[in-house]
Amino acid sequence: MAASNDYVSLGNTVMTTFDGGKRWRTVRVNPQFRGTGDACTGGDPSVAYSTRDHAFYMTQLCFFRSQAYSEVHLFKSVDGGITWTPGRQRALVASNFDYESGQVDPSIFHDKEYLTVDNNASSAHYGRIYVSWTKFHILPDGSSDYCPIQLAYTDNVPTTNPANTTFTRVPVVPDNPGGGGLGESADQFSVPVVEKNGDLDISYVLEDCNSAIDFGLRFQKSTDGGNTFLPQPVKVDHPGEWADNPDPGDILPPKKFRAPETESLSYSRKTGTLLYTEANHITGTEEISYWLSHDGGLTWSTAKFLSVDSNGNPAPNDKFFAWGAIAPNGIMYAQWLDNRRDPGNLWIDTWQAVSKDDGNTWKSFRISTVNWNPDWGFFTSGRFIGDYTGIAANNKVIYPVWPDGRNTKFFENGTGNTNIETNVEIRDEDRRF
Repeated sequence: MAASNDYVSLGNTVMTTFDGGKRWRTVRVNPQFRGTGDACTGGDPSVAYSTRDHAFYMTQLCFFRSQAYSEVHLFKSVDGGITWTPGRQRALVASNFDYESGQVDPSIFHDKEYLTVDNNASSAHYGRIYVSWTKFHILPDGSSDYCPIQLAYTDNVPTTNPANTTFTRVPVVPDNPGGGGLGESADQFSVPVVEKNGDLDISYVLEDCNSAIDFGLRFQKSTDGGNTFLPQPVKVDHPGEWADNPDPGDILPPKKFRAPETESLSYSRKTGTLLYTEANHITGTEEISYWLSHDGGLTWSTAKFLSVDSNGNPAPNDKFFAWGAIAPNGIMYAQWLDNRRDPGNLWIDTWQAVSKDDGNTWKSFRISTVNWNPDWGFFTSGRFIGDYTGIAANNKVIYPVWPDGRNTKFFENGTGNTNIETNVEIRDEDRRF
């Protein structure tokens, strides 16, 4: 299963395959704001599977471009993604609307949620669903003075009516102005994962609430099912080894779209190793770096480049939108979008890296079959082609997915188009579709 923003409808597209990736079907899951009964704009979907519930879960945003309502919704599918919770029966993860008083708090905006499930049968919290997101505090002038990471969890989503779901909500970063200073209450893009002992790990980026300027890479941890976190976040990057793209809009010239810092966190059930990947501008060109932790995220290795050439040196031109996954057998995978094959640093390919020794060494290769020009991407401005990619892996099948505009040139109305592409790898047959 994969999910993406969908600009044909107000909601998201969910794509499912039942034959290992040869054929895919697409459904749209559109959110609804129950305060007025109106359909709302969705976005930033995340999907996860529950082995306890034999169900897929998906989260997405619900907001209006001209009204203050802002929510995070959770949907459930028990038939492999063919049908989903109706929008009016979504589980409500977070909202700035008080359904008892009918009042909306315009000073709150919920953004960029992410989802995971505790699928460890021996865990005390087996089946618990975790959703993390960024909670923006909006000032009267429209700016934001703090935007901390938040968490909600639940142990039960009723299939007949997920709207009856009850969530427990906990701040991952203090939910107050100045809660640690700029960079400690200004955060974006959290990614939760669960270790086999039930520990909940969350990665995130310290980011100015009003621009794309980032200050560092952080990690938080809960050993009690998401109820409490470490007194202080762990710093992942060490001095002098990571730098943000200095452009406040995350533009990488000559490209016009935004390429934000969207870190990825993944966990090896075999070795206990955590893999943290992120774009890195330390060389003056956007690279992909990775960090490893062998003690549950309390300490991290020095950064190493993942996007390298055949000599082990950083590959030329920009690389961005990295994502990682680790199969149960311990093999690590990562993918990203890559400009190395275009001397003009514009046309995009997709690359993948594989490590069979717990992240010590990697082999990388191109997995896209056609490159594409992002200037032909979605919208005439070229501002947005997607903010991240995704990859999932088990011992036999690896599913990379990424935004791709290879067919955009066939559009003549100037609006452009990006689709979701994959190049599924079947490990036991050593081939790709």
